[in-house]
Amino acid sequence: MAFDFRTHAQTAGTALLNWWRAVSLEALCVAILWWVGLTLLHVPLAPVWALIGGLMTFVPNFGGVITVIFPVMAITLSGHDYDRLGFVLGLYAAIVIIDQLVLQPWLLKRTSRVPIWASILAPIVLGIVIPFWGVLLAPPLLAIIYAFRRPKPRFAPPPLPPQAAWPVPPQPLAPQTPRSSPEILPPEPPSSPPPKPSN
Repeated sequence: MAFDFRTHAQTAGTALLNWWRAVSLEALCVAILWWVGLTLLHVPLAPVWALIGGLMTFVPNFGGVITVIFPVMAITLSGHDYDRLGFVLGLYAAIVIIDQLVLQPWLLKRTSRVPIWASILAPIVLGIVIPFWGVLLAPPLLAIIYAFRRPKPRFAPPPLPPQAAWPVPPQPLAPQTPRSSPEILPPEPPSSPPPKPSN
C-alpha cells in the first residue's frame, strides 16, 4: 500500500488537536481546584493564583512548583501563619496527585482513546530516558500513536437504491373464482315425427 502523506498528516493533526483539547480541559479543572482550595484557606488573591495554576498546567514538572510559590509568598507576607502554609503545601500535593493520576489519564482516554495505564506509565519511562522532554512529549506522542493504531474503517459496498434496500413484501393475490366449464346439453327431441316417405 502506498504511503499517503496527506492522510497520515491529517491523522496526526487530529490527534494533536484532541490532545490540546484534553490539556485545555485539564488546565481548567486544575484552576478550579486551586481556586476552591485557596478560597477555603483564605489565601489573598486566590483567583489570580488559581489562574496561574491553570496556565502552568501546560508546563510539565515545573508548572506546579511555580504555581505554589505565589500562594506561599502571599501567606508569608500576610503573617507567619504556619498552619495555613502547611495546608497550602498539602493542597499542592493533592492537586498534583489528582492531576497526574486522575485528570490527565481520564481526559486522554476520553479525547484520544489512550489507555489509562499508558498515560500514567509513558511519562515516567520517557522522563527517565529523556529528562524533562520525555514528560513534555509523552502525552502528545501517545495521542498520535494511538490515533494510528485505531482500526481504519473498511471500504463498504455502495448503498443500494431505496427500492432494492427496502424490498416490498409480495402482495397477496385476490381470490379468483374458478371458471366453470360449459355445460353440454343433450339434443332436444323433435317436436313432431318426421314425415313418412310416400311410395
